[in-house]
Amino acid sequence: MVTNHTEHRLAIVGAGVMGTNITTLAVGFGVPVVLVDLNEEVLSRARKTITQKLRHAQLMGALPQDRPQGELVTSLSMTDVADATTVIEAVVEIPEAKAKVLAEASALVRPGTTLISNTSCISVDEMAAWVERGDELVGVHFMNPSYMIKMVEVIRGSGTSDATMESVNGLLAALGREALVIKDSTGFVINRLLHPLINTAAMLVQEGVASVEVVDGLLEGCLGHSTGPLRTGDLIGLDNLVDSLNVLYERRHDESCRPCELLLSKVREGDLGRKTGRGFYDYGKVAT
Repeated sequence: MVTNHTEHRLAIVGAGVMGTNITTLAVGFGVPVVLVDLNEEVLSRARKTITQKLRHAQLMGALPQDRPQGELVTSLSMTDVADATTVIEAVVEIPEAKAKVLAEASALVRPGTTLISNTSCISVDEMAAWVERGDELVGVHFMNPSYMIKMVEVIRGSGTSDATMESVNGLLAALGREALVIKDSTGFVINRLLHPLINTAAMLVQEGVASVEVVDGLLEGCLGHSTGPLRTGDLIGLDNLVDSLNVLYERRHDESCRPCELLLSKVREGDLGRKTGRGFYDYGKVAT
């Protein structure tokens, strides 16, 4: 298995919360990254965010001290993914958006290039139909913040090849992550458990059963949940949470995954969590 960080060249498509998290992790571990987005304003914010996250990761001792940072290049052009050894798709959890990015990346890269989707809920087998070589596609569900949480959920599709699995495991080892491999299933393990929990917690607040603070306090104090489900929802981004719940509901027909009205109203009002300064909690003004 390849674990040498100098043998990897990453292209990450999508400069949002998870794109900047994964970029921070890779650059901090000495792996060069091309970060691609369609919007220069988004890329400008992403560069500042990554600098801040690198500083935080260093202060927390989450990055190796024995290697220089990898080079970060930002780009508005998908053609700049062509020379990557691995492409990571990190766009919103909307099938049409992921399909467009994965199809375009697959057409640009050389055969044998690993394609990773940082999918939250959409199955790898569904996405494999969107790329030219489905055996090169694998799901890697990085947690937030990616540079602090070492465990990652790796989703192997029914057509994912042994070579692709060896490649992704080598990359994750070079990034200091511990991979737990699961079989493909809509929502996988983490989000089939977590997203209905957050939705139900929001329903309890909506129904007036308990306040946000009390719901989170009970999960933290009684069940050992580290941040509480509603504060976790704010960290994920309530818009991303609703997108993922919609995927789960549409594909699994599970009523516990139908986004509740409180979540929907917060998204409509632009109160998306930490990234906008307000969600279930108020985080103050977000720096731009």
